[in-house]
Amino acid sequence: MNTPLLLLAAMVLDAVMGEPKWLWDRVPHPAVLMGRVIAWFDRKLNQKRRKKTKGIFVVLILVFGALLLGLALAKLGWVAQVVITAILLAQRSLSDHVLAVAQGLDTSVSDGRLMVARIVSRDTGAMSGPAVARSAIESAAENLSDGVIAPAFWFLIGGLPGLLIYKIVNTADSMIGYRTPQYKDFGWAAARLDDLMNLIPARLTCLLIALAYGALGQWRAIAADARRHKSPNAGWPEAAMARALDVALAGPRSYDGVITDFPFVHPSGTHTPGAATIRAANAALWRAWILTFVCVGLIVII
Repeated sequence: MNTPLLLLAAMVLDAVMGEPKWLWDRVPHPAVLMGRVIAWFDRKLNQKRRKKTKGIFVVLILVFGALLLGLALAKLGWVAQVVITAILLAQRSLSDHVLAVAQGLDTSVSDGRLMVARIVSRDTGAMSGPAVARSAIESAAENLSDGVIAPAFWFLIGGLPGLLIYKIVNTADSMIGYRTPQYKDFGWAAARLDDLMNLIPARLTCLLIALAYGALGQWRAIAADARRHKSPNAGWPEAAMARALDVALAGPRSYDGVITDFPFVHPSGTHTPGAATIRAANAALWRAWILTFVCVGLIVII
């Protein structure tokens, strides 16, 4: 079975099964295992001098290890590859988590805050209803890129080794890729490599959302909004989502009690999104998924 066909099967399996709680209650999820490895390196090496050199060394070890593991797992056959790939895609779980925020907001703002705290790292305790909705929509757009399109892209490029390399780099970035005194040097290599590996997928995600909503005519405005974002990649899917739903995203938010005044993406959009807007964002996730499925299907046919 060729790589695009394997990806199609994995996409369907992920969409149907998602993250089976009964399984991950019994065995650790691969992402958890990756996190444990990265945390071990963090404890052992992120100290004293030459932090940047040590961080580069860690990333090289992680990439090489993921490559060898991917090559070994690929020898298990097509069924194992489909299952592993489905596990490392996140379409269904992302959709479920986003919808949970909408359902929480249906009940109360406090329930919405509780649900959105599961998918964002910013402070949620004092969020208004629109801030909860905006956070959920931004997370939906960014994680569509990081959790679905990028893994699919790297699987198409490099098979299971390519997918595992992407996932370990992305996990490392999420754990140590911060511009803080503790991680700005040690996590430098992980953050820069993650930026590089997401460069194309983030723009593909943006294109998919724009195509799904007939917004290609707004491409220049989307690109301009994307460049206003603090991230070189996250701004692209967020800008496309903002235009698709006509909602202002990003803007001021609080991290560790400190308000950061980020500019709005698509500032002319509505500033009062709610549960219905979150559900519209979830629909956008599935429109982009369908377009991705069709594109991969065309590759199979060709």
